[in-house]
Amino acid sequence: MRIRRVVTASALTVVLLAGCGGPAEETSPSVPPLVSMSTAPNTAPNSETPSPTPSVTPSETSKVADTLCVRMNAALVQTMLAAPVANIQPKAPPPEFDIPTYDVCQFALSTSPNGPVLRVGMSVLPATPATLAATQKAYAAHPREPAKPVKIGRGGYGTSTFLVFLSAGRMYKLSGPQATLAKYVALGQEVVRQAAGLPDADRLITRPDCDRATATAEKVLGAPAMARRDGQTLVGDLVCGWVTSTSVLSTSARREPDAKALMAPIRKLPTSQSIPLGDEGYVDTATGRVTIRVGDDKIVDLVPLPARKINPDLMTQFALAIASRYTR
Repeated sequence: MRIRRVVTASALTVVLLAGCGGPAEETSPSVPPLVSMSTAPNTAPNSETPSPTPSVTPSETSKVADTLCVRMNAALVQTMLAAPVANIQPKAPPPEFDIPTYDVCQFALSTSPNGPVLRVGMSVLPATPATLAATQKAYAAHPREPAKPVKIGRGGYGTSTFLVFLSAGRMYKLSGPQATLAKYVALGQEVVRQAAGLPDADRLITRPDCDRATATAEKVLGAPAMARRDGQTLVGDLVCGWVTSTSVLSTSARREPDAKALMAPIRKLPTSQSIPLGDEGYVDTATGRVTIRVGDDKIVDLVPLPARKINPDLMTQFALAIASRYTR
């Protein structure tokens, strides 16, 4: 059974690392961020003098909230990562939904639209040394490359492609192309310098299309959401996120030209239970994840973290509450 897609009139909500004083108005896309700058970032009042950002002109900067990426020294980013350019992407990507969840901004490191990027993330919720230890333990359980401890802020760890550390009550994460851990530490030190005085993002950044699933989402979480992160992908698909200090539930869509082929291994999993959504949909009874194919080129992901056994009927109820915003 295919659920008819509902076309929303929601305007672009840009979730930027520094955040706004409140969610962007859905009907007023021209309203600027509440924490914005009409001049170059080194004129921002009541903050430390940030490093120059030669990759951003004043007219571009006026469209971008006061994020870490705006404050950071773009020339340093370019040098450390041996990149031909280091340009701030004014259209912010969705948050990185994980434990913890990070608000993210990005530097494009080439002129290609699909080229490498440096992602700079700051945790949505406050963090402690216990948070850092938990993330390090989780990474060590499935390492892609052995991580090494680093002395930055209140401690951290990293590899040749990422750095995670705790500073001033927040977790920070930098990830990008292959370099050296020392170079990522140098970029992390720049983050520490520029994070001073950065205003906290609003904890509740919401969209009505996501609100309709909140009651069921909080049943999945087992607690009220401490933060919300709703928005859209860079190609305009809805993103919803419900966040607590120990769990997260998110929904998003990805465009895949071979969507049918990608569903084959999911379909064959012994833990996959079919649900009547989209062109085909499944809930994984071992992880709680729901995957729905819409047409030949779109896959919708409903992801609870940490992955765990969740009553499949509850995940199906959640999917029914949100799926019509993704399906035709």
